[in-house]
Amino acid sequence: MSDVITTDVVIIGAGPCGLFTVFELGLLDIKCHVLDILDRPGGQCAELYPEKPIYDIPALPLVTGADLTSRLMEQAAPFKPQFHFNQMVTSLEKRGDTDFVLKTDGDLVFNCKVVVIAAGGGSFMPKKPPIPGIDAYEGKSVFYSVKKMEAFRDKDVLIVGGGDSALDWVNNLQPITNSMTLLHRRDEFRAAPDSVNKMRELVAAGKMKLAIGQVTGLGGANGILSSATVKGADGAFFDVICNTMLPFFGLTMKLGPVADWGLNLTENLIAVDTEKFETNVPGIFAVGDINTYPGKLKLILSGFHEAALMAQQAFRYINPGERLLFQYTTSSTNLQKKLGVA
Repeated sequence: MSDVITTDVVIIGAGPCGLFTVFELGLLDIKCHVLDILDRPGGQCAELYPEKPIYDIPALPLVTGADLTSRLMEQAAPFKPQFHFNQMVTSLEKRGDTDFVLKTDGDLVFNCKVVVIAAGGGSFMPKKPPIPGIDAYEGKSVFYSVKKMEAFRDKDVLIVGGGDSALDWVNNLQPITNSMTLLHRRDEFRAAPDSVNKMRELVAAGKMKLAIGQVTGLGGANGILSSATVKGADGAFFDVICNTMLPFFGLTMKLGPVADWGLNLTENLIAVDTEKFETNVPGIFAVGDINTYPGKLKLILSGFHEAALMAQQAFRYINPGERLLFQYTTSSTNLQKKLGVA
């Protein structure tokens, strides 16, 4: 288990609302760490529709999910938030009257005064491929994400998929693996053209293999793979030698461990008040699509408003007894210095 990371606030979710929460907290000198189960910021915007136009962000007549994420990251940058990707919070425990302890599936432990859940519709969970017997290999030689690249050094790796995650990890892991094979059901990919071109260059140079087909079975013992059986596009079967497999079959939304944290839930949404957007547990807040209250609208701009009000109450928990001075970024030289624009 890692050493405990102590901070003011832990934000669960690095989507637009989580990123804007960093900004609002930063204006109040509140430090935070941000966790996300995905391997990059942006949440649903970046993962599901990075190039889809969004038309209802104030002052931005049109912005893509990817561009909005980039702008929010730039806006939050002056406050130096610490991001931890490929991390799912597995437990949240109240310690005493003021502290929370969070643990992740990546063996990270956090101690904080405030928790903000900005998890959109819930956690993005990897879609499990319908391969017989795959359960026996999960966590030992079948993985749905890459938490530490070194774990794949000198392995015979089979990556299955044709999207950005699959191609990114093919290109990133290939130099440290013993062998790399990419398997996709067709010779067309949904990933960024540059990533596809890099993969094809590696194939042409004989540094990895590209196979077309679908995995139908796994071979191995005691949870360790030795091969994957593939049905090719022509209907013929063949084996791919591998001792590690990374299937990237997309993501699905689930509430996940949040359901076990003692929060008031309404149809898998977290009930909050409309003054502070606080849950029934003092010190735990929920902003964005994950929360519900009378009149709730599932809009990004609503989540931004919720983050601003939430930050005011978070300040009071973190700085009990200290006066909170409300300031405008347009006129406060103090805030402008924090933003680096004074």
